Amino acid sequence: MNILITGGTGFVGENLTKVLHENNHHTYVLTRSPDSKTNTAHSTFISYDYPVEQLPKIHAIVNLAGESIFGYWTKKKKASIITSRIQITRRLIEMVQRMDEKPEVLINGSAVGFYGISEDLIFTEKTKQAGSDFLAKVAVEWEDAARRMEKFGIRTVFTRFGVILGNGGALPFMRLPVKLFAGGKIGNGQQWLTWVHIKDVVRLIQFCIENNSIEGPVNVTAPNPKRNKDFMKTMTEVLHRPYWFTTPSMFIKLATGEMSQLITEGQYVLPQKAMDHNFEFAYPELRGALEEIEEGEK
Repeated sequence: MNILITGGTGFVGENLTKVLHENNHHTYVLTRSPDSKTNTAHSTFISYDYPVEQLPKIHAIVNLAGESIFGYWTKKKKASIITSRIQITRRLIEMVQRMDEKPEVLINGSAVGFYGISEDLIFTEKTKQAGSDFLAKVAVEWEDAARRMEKFGIRTVFTRFGVILGNGGALPFMRLPVKLFAGGKIGNGQQWLTWVHIKDVVRLIQFCIENNSIEGPVNVTAPNPKRNKDFMKTMTEVLHRPYWFTTPSMFIKLATGEMSQLITEGQYVLPQKAMDHNFEFAYPELRGALEEIEEGEK
């Protein structure tokens, strides 16, 4: 297949393109600076102004691009987080509009932040009510923008990512205090952390591309979320470090501002649609996921 990708040089995008190439798919990676990239037999870098009539038949689009949510959330940063996602999605829609033969599926990024924050509710794709915080607003607006692809008859999937574990993303920051012998829960440790291994992220994206019966929201999460205290305890055991410090939530809030909700609050999200379609997770349990990542770094 020929697959058009935005965000192809990011953490998820790089891992996805690597596996797609191993399966003999060709990726067309949209980037602002294609001249600085090197094309290969399986990958072509193109600009957002590339003439679509020169593209071969595009079978699928994977839209992952957007300003990183990590960093202090100033008004400018928050505006950029939203507008970057909306603008890129709109440009994709404009490109598709000019295609004589439309792609069969759009896999559009999103996040479990859609559901808002809770310590006692369980969320699945059947949950229709979005949260009211900033991250929920980002997810809602991004999904609404991508939903316009449906008017072309394109099957549209919203991949709501949990915290992705791998040699990139949030994990290196999460395990740093553990490696420095300062590991422990954050706040009361009761907040849920809905996680997923990067290899299962890539596998589930592929699964959604290949399965015509899948559309709408798909929770890209492992089936066993953990409370923060249990997540950190498991990490200290895998890294052979002590588990003793408690980091006060107020300290995190003072250091990172509103972005602290990524660390101090969370939600329990299940990948119900993936399980209903008999998707088999390679890393359903946290310990196995963390051990695989650590082993891969040796």
